[in-house]
Amino acid sequence: MTHWMDEEAGPVVRPYALIGGRTRSSGDKLDLVAMVTSTRGAPSGGFVPSPEQERILAMVTTPTSVADVASDLNLPLGVVRVLLGDLQDHKLISIGRASASERILKEVINGLRAL
Repeated sequence: MTHWMDEEAGPVVRPYALIGGRTRSSGDKLDLVAMVTSTRGAPSGGFVPSPEQERILAMVTTPTSVADVASDLNLPLGVVRVLLGDLQDHKLISIGRASASERILKEVINGLRAL
């Protein structure tokens, strides 16, 4: 029996397996500096958030940028946009624009992290 294992990293799961291979969702248009906030609503219509989406909901109790969500989850931006799109479709998060000064500060922080 073959195990998908990386001795240093542990079990290997391709990020796109987390989103069922989807590459598009209503979250496709999310700007990197868009601010994500939990609505603190309850899932409806039989929707059950994935463990990653649960982590997002716990993370965005205060406004958090899309870029910061992706960074904190250590997942590709495309994957995070799909996860966020699903949460937005089920009204579990709201998306807002960062104010100009807040947006500039976030961009500076992200630029410094990239160094």
